[in-house]
Amino acid sequence: MLILKPKQQQLTWVMFLLLGLGYFSAMSHLEINYFLKSLIVIMPIQVVAIIYVTYLRWSRH
Repeated sequence: MLILKPKQQQLTWVMFLLLGLGYFSAMSHLEINYFLKSLIVIMPIQVVAIIYVTYLRWSRH
């Protein structure tokens, strides 16, 4: 597992915060059906989860 120094951790959290705020702002301004909007909002979380699980499986072998 990657070990980050405290300064690197702070920078990482700030980048995730800015990315999350930008994503929330973009999703808030979409003018589409609420059902489709909810699917689009959850999609990045699912993609990250799939990448994470795939990485864990490949790292075991």
